[in-house]
Amino acid sequence: MKIAFLGPEGSYSHLAAKEFLKSESTGSVSAGDWDECIPFRNFPEVLAAVESGRVDAGAIPIENSLQGGVSQNLDLLQSVEGLYAVKEYVLQIDQRLIYKEGVKLSQIGRVYSHRQALDQCAGFLSKEMPFAALRETESTGFGLTKAMEDESGKSAAIAGAHVENLRKGFVVGTESISDEKNNFTHFLLIKKGEQYLPKTSERVFFSAVCPHRPGSLLELLAIIARYGINMTKIESRPVKNRPGDYRFFIEADCDIGSNEVQEMLFAIREHTLECKLLGAYFRG
Repeated sequence: MKIAFLGPEGSYSHLAAKEFLKSESTGSVSAGDWDECIPFRNFPEVLAAVESGRVDAGAIPIENSLQGGVSQNLDLLQSVEGLYAVKEYVLQIDQRLIYKEGVKLSQIGRVYSHRQALDQCAGFLSKEMPFAALRETESTGFGLTKAMEDESGKSAAIAGAHVENLRKGFVVGTESISDEKNNFTHFLLIKKGEQYLPKTSERVFFSAVCPHRPGSLLELLAIIARYGINMTKIESRPVKNRPGDYRFFIEADCDIGSNEVQEMLFAIREHTLECKLLGAYFRG
């Protein structure tokens, strides 16, 4: 089985992909099987690979406990037809500063990393490295590569504590620099085809667009409450090319195989402009 992830190897997405590979394999997974996790440059490429059939599945982060939903991936999952989240994995995040040994923080002029990692460490960067320029990269792995290319020691990176194969002279900071140490990211395993949805689940993930009138969101929430279903999260995103309209992404504790959930989704479709099932899975 081939699982796409945001590369390069060693990223948190790579760790999540390996965990998904374990859960998808019928037998044990050896180190030689890790090449079944295929790195891509960005999240659009990850989902495009799943849609085209180049890979069997994709591992994408959908929410971080500090930064909330990953907006780009919410929009991508919504926009690509036929893709569904079928598994969830929750990964603890331990962000560290990677820098050249012996260099003082005040001497570092650039910090490279993915936007999510930079945001998660904003407090540390503001306090300890206020004059360093923050350089956003497509992944923490790419940021690490950029930093290690600078032999002067004036560049650093933010990456996971698990990183390996650092260039000689570069070290991993001894402590987490996340603003919140109890930091977790929720990953979803994405597959193409409704047939891959589980017959039963602990959670259902869907989106809905309410009519643009007073009380329409309340009506949507009332339908969910009517069936005694507990929402675990709700997040809004602007509807593309329709200023003023918003799409609500909703996750709820419920079983996709139950009659109550099927009736709830039918009722939501009847009372909203759009409703799309995005996935069903067990708690990670």
